[in-house]
Parts: sequence; C-alpha cells; structure tokens
Amino acid sequence: MFTGIVQTLGTVTQIQDRESFRQLTVTVAPQHLNKVALGASIAINGCCLTVVAFDETTVTFDIIDETLRLTNLGELNVGDLVNFERSLKVGDEIGGHYVSGHVHCTGKIIERVESSDNLALWVEFPEQYKPYVLPKGFISVNGASLTIGQVVGNQFSLHLIPETLRLTNLAQANWVNLEFDQQTITIVETVERVLAARQ
Repeated sequence: MFTGIVQTLGTVTQIQDRESFRQLTVTVAPQHLNKVALGASIAINGCCLTVVAFDETTVTFDIIDETLRLTNLGELNVGDLVNFERSLKVGDEIGGHYVSGHVHCTGKIIERVESSDNLALWVEFPEQYKPYVLPKGFISVNGASLTIGQVVGNQFSLHLIPETLRLTNLAQANWVNLEFDQQTITIVETVERVLAARQ
C-alpha cells in the first residue's frame, strides 16, 4: 500500500530483457533505501514491484508479462527517470490517498499547457474506465496522487504545482500509468449491480 506521495526520482541504470520478462535496476540516493529488504514493495511509476536485489544506492526488480502489458515499465530505457515511493508504514501520514500500486492501464498525455507557476496536462485513457473518472476525484498518475480537473469524454485534465513537477517525472512523460481510486470503483460497481438487480 502507498500514499501517492512520490519520495524521489530514480534513474534507470540497467535493464535486462528476456521473452515476456524484464529485470530493471534503479539508482536512488542512499537515504531512500534505508532498511530496505529483499521482498520489500516499492512503487516505480506507481507500479508495486518486489525488491529482488539491492545495495547502498541501487534496487532491482523483476517485471513479468502482465505488468509489462498494463504499464509503461516496458518502454523505459537506461537513463530514464522514474517516480519512486517506498511502501506505507503503520502510523505514516497519508498525504495523498490510498494507492495499491496495481496499475489499471496507461494514459497518453495529449496536451500540455504551461504557465510561469504550473503545468496543465490533458490525459487520454481507455473508454471502459470512464465511470471511475470524476471531476475533483482522486487518481494516481505514474504513482503521484493527483486531483482530477475537468473531464471531457475519455480525457481529463491535471494541474501540477512546481513542487509536484520537481519531485516527479510528469513534465517529461508521454505515457503514464493510471490507477483509478478503489473507493470510487467500489461505489460505482456496487450501484451498477444494485440497479441491474432491480431491473
């Protein structure tokens, strides 16, 4: 479980690809790997991955076919920046919203509108997820907990403050991992089942 508060940017420093498999190594500052252990969960671009190896400044993950299919992790190259968040500990402050790290799909950034103090993005996403995307609702975008702005069809806007731009890779991203808010999904699907049963 995560909060959607990205802690730092990591750099992809090694990739090993095999059929339907990728091993990814990310380098971060040493303080972000304090007390890390084999089997620990870390969100990379919002996708919950399991630590399979580490040292003082690097951490390595195995990524299999289903994760490669649903996320942007298969498109990463050496030198790319990734959003990095350690898993939530009991008693930690919830600065964003509960994020599972189970990415639903990717979205395409189709427009950027820059000003001196912020960046607005428009993101296009698959049609089947429209019921879960609501103005002022929560969404995880590359692991960052954000508030949805406007919604038009299967597109939504985001407004990013300088601190979010500093701590994340969203200013450079073209395809982003999307995780829709689980509470919203539960409510929508429960209402749909109740209405279907009444008919």
